[in-house]
Amino acid sequence: MNRRHATMLETVSVVVPEDAVEAYEAALQGACGTVGLFLDDDTGLWHLEGVKDQGEGEAELATGLALAAAATGVDAELSRHETPAEGWLARTYDSFPEQLVGRRFAVRGTHLSGPATPGRLLLTLDAGVAFGSGEHGSTRGCLRALERVAYRRPRRILDLGTGSGILAMAAARLLHRPVLGTDIDPWSVRVSAENAALNGLAKQVRFRRADGWSSPVVRTPAPYDLIFANILARPLCGMARHLARHLAPGGTAILAGLLDSQARWVLAAHRRQGLRLDFTLREGRWTTLVLRT
Repeated sequence: MNRRHATMLETVSVVVPEDAVEAYEAALQGACGTVGLFLDDDTGLWHLEGVKDQGEGEAELATGLALAAAATGVDAELSRHETPAEGWLARTYDSFPEQLVGRRFAVRGTHLSGPATPGRLLLTLDAGVAFGSGEHGSTRGCLRALERVAYRRPRRILDLGTGSGILAMAAARLLHRPVLGTDIDPWSVRVSAENAALNGLAKQVRFRRADGWSSPVVRTPAPYDLIFANILARPLCGMARHLARHLAPGGTAILAGLLDSQARWVLAAHRRQGLRLDFTLREGRWTTLVLRT
């Protein structure tokens, strides 16, 4: 798999309170190929870090940070430092062991050798470019939710905002159904397709570039029996009407990318569109909502 990044990378980071996490995460995602975050239990503040090619995406980063500050009232100071690619990859590999998720899935990086854990459905990702690698609470919640709704045997499946393609691939592997994965980012679409080929799922999963529900690529195959939307709270609320309109009777929607504090208002937005809560799952500070028509 080809690397996206140049020889020299840089890490950019901010420290923000919980209610500003969503906006600042979106700001970093607009410029960075990978974004991570963790909670400092001593201070109650969130540390967000993004890795990008040095000197690239500066306009997008500046705009995103300005919008985040305006939206939250939090003017977070941006820190940055050089990150040699080889050193970053080594640390990434060290922090990406095999992930066992739920009862069925194992997620492994291509850097790992030796046999995978037996009795698990294996998903392989390149840790050098992976985002949505199975270690984030929102991804893990979606995979656990998929296990619980698999008995419904959905036929038409959409992964909206597919990222690395991990959820689309998991659904295809578990359910043996074709899956459509879409993302607004062309790089995500390319990486997802490469991941599907790596896992022998190129014929089961199609990845397309699309700007959410505004794209005919997404609307034409509807209605869907199962929709994944592991995105962010605000866009999920904005898309609630479209999701409800394109979810088949008896269909299931798995919504994630939500801090626990955001789940209530995302749920309220979808209840107003006639959807009902089936169950919730929690992974650390992250909540996954499973809704039904």
